[in-house]
Amino acid sequence: MTTIEILNLKCGGCANTVKKGIISIEGINEVNVDVETSKVYIDSIDESVITLVKKKLSSMGYPEIGDDNTIIHKAKSFVSCATGRMTSEE
Repeated sequence: MTTIEILNLKCGGCANTVKKGIISIEGINEVNVDVETSKVYIDSIDESVITLVKKKLSSMGYPEIGDDNTIIHKAKSFVSCATGRMTSEE
């Protein structure tokens, strides 16, 4: 398991968007998101897959802690959050 701590994770809607976005990456079979700690857990230790996950997270508005958190990232995270709330995983 690999843990990635991200920015802009606010709620379950955000978590749903993150899960759906990351599970679509080839080589990922399981994704868990902890909203309280802003951590994403993926079932890969392959560096190339992890790099793809980090790029995908950033493109959705959830950059890794330590990366730039621009106004564009924040705006994208709000859109991702709203989308995640409308498309719950249940």
